[in-house]
Amino acid sequence: MTNKEVQEGYLLEDPEYGLDSRYQSEKESETEAAALMEARLNKIKDLSKQQILYAKLMQLKIRMEGYLKQSVSDDRNYFAEFLESYIDSIYSKRNQFAKDMDITPVNLSQVINNHREPKDEFIKKLMVHSEKVFADVGNFDPKIWYQIYLHEKLCDTMASEEVWKPEIEKHIKYSQSVK
Repeated sequence: MTNKEVQEGYLLEDPEYGLDSRYQSEKESETEAAALMEARLNKIKDLSKQQILYAKLMQLKIRMEGYLKQSVSDDRNYFAEFLESYIDSIYSKRNQFAKDMDITPVNLSQVINNHREPKDEFIKKLMVHSEKVFADVGNFDPKIWYQIYLHEKLCDTMASEEVWKPEIEKHIKYSQSVK
């Protein structure tokens, strides 16, 4: 930003609203943001249910791919979040998803609410299901479900290293020299 632009109070980019803006005042900024939001809502009203579903699924795919690119950092349960988003994008009732996957609604609920880890068979079913769902939407690699699950396990382990490492170190001996 040039000195003149800073002195005049211009904003070249306003990340909050996603605009290339040169506002003179806060009121002008808010007015423009409201107009943009109204235009977005009007555009959404014209979309079919199918287009909205495609958009939600593509957004989920992008979020999942982005998560896998992140460094190992926190112990948040992304698998359950992505699963919940996937199901809620496609189904109006989670019980129907459970039925389609040939699992009990209780089992599904336990996975979504982090009371149970997904079994290998569940992830395989999820891979086949998402492969069929995404067939008409876009390029989706079904193995991403396993990648997310395993990445999450790695993140959980590394985020809690301070807790488990001291106990593990008590049981490790260094009897062989590397030199």
